[in-house]
Amino acid sequence: MNNRTIGFGEQVEGYPIPVLNERAVRASAGILFLGALITFMNAWLKGNFQPTRVFVLAFLMDFAIRLFVNPKYSPSFMLGQWIVRKQIPEYVGVLAAV
Repeated sequence: MNNRTIGFGEQVEGYPIPVLNERAVRASAGILFLGALITFMNAWLKGNFQPTRVFVLAFLMDFAIRLFVNPKYSPSFMLGQWIVRKQIPEYVGVLAAV
């Protein structure tokens, strides 16, 4: 296994290209969607935009970590991996930027 800190995806035995666990990616997307739904509904129904501002900043930081460092260090991805930890991983290939 390759322990690169900066890169996209991880090397898993049996796959010739870097991969990500599709289940963890989807769980991470669900976590971010839930956060967005809660904060935007709070802004719409109560007129309180402060949680939305905080969420947007956290969302941008999360995605910056995913894009420029490595998805496995993203807080939402870590939580998503923990949620699906007892499921069989479904690995999908990622484009390697070389």
